[in-house]
Amino acid sequence: MTTGDQPLTIVVGSGGVGKTTLAAAMGLASAASGDDTLVMTFDPSLRLKDALGVGDEARDTETEVAADSAGKLDASLLDARRTFDRLIERYSPDEEARQRILTNRFYDRLSGNLAGVLEYMASERLFEVANQDRYRRIVLDTPPTRQALDFLGAPERIVSFLDSGALRIALKPWFDAEGKLKVTSRLGILGRNVEGFFDRMVGLELLRDMAEFFQAFAPLFDGFRKRALQVQELLRSPGTRFVLVSGPGSGRVADTLFFARRLTEAGYHLGPIVVNRVHPDLPPVRDTASAGRRLLTWLGRRDHEGVAELRDLVGDSHPVVEIPLMPDEPTDLKSLGALGEMYETRLNEAVEEN
Repeated sequence: MTTGDQPLTIVVGSGGVGKTTLAAAMGLASAASGDDTLVMTFDPSLRLKDALGVGDEARDTETEVAADSAGKLDASLLDARRTFDRLIERYSPDEEARQRILTNRFYDRLSGNLAGVLEYMASERLFEVANQDRYRRIVLDTPPTRQALDFLGAPERIVSFLDSGALRIALKPWFDAEGKLKVTSRLGILGRNVEGFFDRMVGLELLRDMAEFFQAFAPLFDGFRKRALQVQELLRSPGTRFVLVSGPGSGRVADTLFFARRLTEAGYHLGPIVVNRVHPDLPPVRDTASAGRRLLTWLGRRDHEGVAELRDLVGDSHPVVEIPLMPDEPTDLKSLGALGEMYETRLNEAVEEN
């Protein structure tokens, strides 16, 4: 097994374990083998930009990485707003409907700030690129565990929302031609008082914008629903493999197993589990050794005991790949390429041992 054995590799794990560095290294290894490869990220911190030496020009588009490899290597950084705008342009029935949505103030808030939009737009963007047939391999770098789980669940939440009663309520014509609430416009002075109350509590302007948005967006629902189901299918397809990255030590084992179980129970295909930045296993030292040497010895023992515990608990279900702590964190293409080669070698060894 290598990175190149799966058309889509999704790198997941807790924060601070080196996911972005490994994703970049996997992309370089894939390109070095001759496969045209894209490395993507929807991590809001955009660390991949620094790892691969690309700038803001990579936002929402594919930018070539200056790697000396047999295959082409591109990088792309998610821009949720641009992705959302492009979907509106694609699915709108005409120019008038398109402009009604794009200029709507509620849409402006929704596309830029609403929780869940980033995650769903990430899955949309991934689906868009995966269906272009431009790349033999795609490596996706994700943010820490909780947000990665939000990303995986986003298509299902979109389908549930589009099928829900809440949406049917939102689609009702709540305002008349003069922009007044229909339910209160027939009540005279009492109605104006009720409307004033609603205005103070939630803001009628926001409600008007929301109502106009859902009315304008209604013709696009079928397209979005169909697309969300296709994204679900892509994430669970046999050609998609998840690589779970963990830090070393016994304290990380429970969290790693929990995330692995969540992935498999949800029907995703989990490949290797990578234990990253493992301290070397040094021989025992005497009590007279320096504090620094005793600490390094203890860290090495702790890390290797954690790897052994994880291997025992995982068994043959997933290969466990151990990546040692480097003297310096890989920060350029040369050192990232070396890390990618090491990962591929150790992955093959772990598969053979399984």
